[in-house]
Amino acid sequence: MLVLVAPGQGAQTPGFLTPWLELPGAADRVAAWSDAIELDLVHYGTQADADAIRDTAVAQPLLVAAGLLSAAALGDIGPGAVAGHSVGEITAAAFAGVLDDTAALGLVRKRGLAMADAAAVTETGMAALLGGDPETSVAHLEKLGLTPANINGAGQIVAAGTLEQLAALAEDKPEGVRKVVPLKVAGAFHTRHMAPAVETLAKAAAALSPADPKVTYVSNKDGKAVASGAEVLERLVGQVANPVRWDLCMETFKELGVTALVEVCPGGTLTGLAKRALPGVATLALKTPDDLDAARALLAEHTGA
Repeated sequence: MLVLVAPGQGAQTPGFLTPWLELPGAADRVAAWSDAIELDLVHYGTQADADAIRDTAVAQPLLVAAGLLSAAALGDIGPGAVAGHSVGEITAAAFAGVLDDTAALGLVRKRGLAMADAAAVTETGMAALLGGDPETSVAHLEKLGLTPANINGAGQIVAAGTLEQLAALAEDKPEGVRKVVPLKVAGAFHTRHMAPAVETLAKAAAALSPADPKVTYVSNKDGKAVASGAEVLERLVGQVANPVRWDLCMETFKELGVTALVEVCPGGTLTGLAKRALPGVATLALKTPDDLDAARALLAEHTGA
């Protein structure tokens, strides 16, 4: 059984979309998406620098577009389950047939703008803690006034809060934590700082007509499989201001009997976590079109596609 996963914000790098646009029809497809959401995805995915694509309002639609484009390049995928990390949940909703591509990109465009506006209220950010005991780390973060915004499993927790709180964390790491790594994001996502974005996203979601997932959709909220399209949208809205529990998603992958995991472009982060937390599960990250043949071979082996 194969699970198809989509990464979250911070996975983007300058020019990462360039080789994908060389595939037949890809440039036209992305240009049409750009027109639909009034954002030049081609420019940002090929020419913009790191600071430009760090902008939340840009990064989020760019990541969803890259995920949809790379998954389409695989052909008839037939995964047993899908999931996404943070904004990747919108990509996964499109994989599952809850939203079509245009609706998914329209929703993520509004999500990115709303979260960027919320992030502008206070200077905030996020940092990954590598190593350490989760319970010890969470208690330490709470002592510093930080939120464990992403509990990713495999020994990784992401803290979120004000820049002052993150600076204090860098000076005073939890016991056992090897390193604190600042993330390429422009706000304290999945915390109370994002509360203003929830209402905006709820209104955007209310205008959509979701279908029920065609494959198992695993939610960041609690790692549970969600069978209702309406509930998928409700959870997407709530997750903006609540922690991501990727550790619980991976526990569900185990329970489902997943044997392989493919991470769409720009892949790497989630496959890295899976290699540590899901021993015995074959993993592959789509970074460039050069990875497509290996991904198709893995799909054939684990799905029969």
